[in-house]
Amino acid sequence: MLPSAMLTPNVTIDENVQPGLTWKVDWDKKRIVGDCDEIESLQQAIYIILNVERYDWIIHSWNFGSELKDLFGMPIPWVQSELKRRIKEALSMDDRIEDVAQFSFETGRESIHVSFTVYSVYGTFQSGMEVSA
Repeated sequence: MLPSAMLTPNVTIDENVQPGLTWKVDWDKKRIVGDCDEIESLQQAIYIILNVERYDWIIHSWNFGSELKDLFGMPIPWVQSELKRRIKEALSMDDRIEDVAQFSFETGRESIHVSFTVYSVYGTFQSGMEVSA
């Protein structure tokens, strides 16, 4: 029989929240132009997560990125429902994001533009992306 002290250890775990400070990227000039923090840092992270295909790059863990390339050429209603699920799944890996909701879709001839609301520890903001067919 084990002593009761071994069954309920009295261990305190300190959880340190890492800062969101990171390099700021100017996507048009393809240059680093300083640094950014909080919402701006999170918006940049969302852009990168949604534009990196999961499992394609050795440099990223398997928890990073989104799975979108197999949606090309599929029926639009199915793509819309899958986009919603896959975007939520990809962004849920970032602990600064509390929820992703209020999806809206605009279907073009060869693309789908999806907009959504991100609820984060820093506040709420709109984001989106375009997926080509």
